[in-house]
Amino acid sequence: MVNKKIVCLGGGVGTANLLRGIKEYFNDITVVVSMADDGGSAGRLRRYYKTFPTGDIINCLIALSEADRTLIDLLKYRFKGRRYGPDNLLPGQKLGNLILVALSSIKEDFNKGLLEIQRIFKTKGKIYPSTTTPISIWAKTSTGHIVTREENIDLGRFKGQIKKLFIRPKNPDVDEKVRKSIRNADIIIAGPGDLYTTILPVLMVPSILGDIKKSNAEKLFVVNVANKPFETPRYTIEDFAQAIKKHCGDIIFNTFLINNNQKPEIPQQWRHQYKYVPLLNGQNRYPFKVIEDDVVYEGFPLYHDSEKLAKAIAKNI
Repeated sequence: MVNKKIVCLGGGVGTANLLRGIKEYFNDITVVVSMADDGGSAGRLRRYYKTFPTGDIINCLIALSEADRTLIDLLKYRFKGRRYGPDNLLPGQKLGNLILVALSSIKEDFNKGLLEIQRIFKTKGKIYPSTTTPISIWAKTSTGHIVTREENIDLGRFKGQIKKLFIRPKNPDVDEKVRKSIRNADIIIAGPGDLYTTILPVLMVPSILGDIKKSNAEKLFVVNVANKPFETPRYTIEDFAQAIKKHCGDIIFNTFLINNNQKPEIPQQWRHQYKYVPLLNGQNRYPFKVIEDDVVYEGFPLYHDSEKLAKAIAKNI
C-alpha cells in the first residue's frame, strides 16, 4: 500500500473504474462527486424527492465497497423498466439509489444518510458531494445555441460543438471536509470521464478550483481512452488541456496520462461514433508531463482497465 492521500474528482463510470483499481494500492482515498447529474433514473429521484443526484455516488460506493458480494449486487440491482420513465414510478430505478434516498430521509439529512450507507456497505474511502446543494449546468455551442441540463448535453441534444460550460449557481457552497481533503491531498486525480458533464462541473466550483490551484499535490488528469462523439469529438490531449484552461483559468494539472495501446478494435456498433484519443507520436510540446501507458480494457476498449490504470498511477506518481 502506498501511504499517500488521494482525492478523485468526478464520479461517473470512469471514476468508478479508477477507484476499483487504486483501492488496492492506496489506503487513503477521498472521492468528490459532481452534483450536476440530472439524467436517467437518478435524475428522476432528484426531481421527485428534491434531493441530491445519487447515481454517481452509488457507482463510486460500489467500486469502493468491501461488503459481501450479495450486498453489492443489491446496490447494483435495477428494477425492470425504462430508466427515463415518469419521475414517480419504480420501474427502471436502481436499488442503491433508493436505499440512499431512504437513509437520507431516515436521518433527515443527505450527508448523514451518505455516511450511513458507507458504513453499512463497508466503503474503503470517503465519498463526498462536491457541493452542499445540487447544481445545474448549461452550455453555449459553436452554432450559438444554448443547451440546458446535464442530460441534454450528455445525450448530444444540441447543434454544433460545446464551446463554453456554465454552472448554476455560479458559486455554490462546498463542505469544509471537501476543501480540507483537497488542501491536504498528496495526489489529486480528475478523470477519466465525461469532460463537460462530470469533470468540469466539479473543477469549476470556485472554492474547489481555488483549493486545487493552491494545493501542493501532484495533479493528474486521466485522458479518456476514446472520444465521446457529442462532448469531445476528435479531441487531442491539447484540446482537453485547453478546455480545462478555458473554464478554470489555467490548465491546473501538471501531468496527463493517456492510453497508448490502440490495438483493440472498438466494437462495431460504436466504431462510427467513438475514436481513440490521438497519441503524441513522440512529440511533447506541452507545458505539462505526459505519461503514455497501456491502460485500456481490451474487453471493451472504450473504457480503462481498472488494474492497469492503478498500476500506471502507482508507478508514475
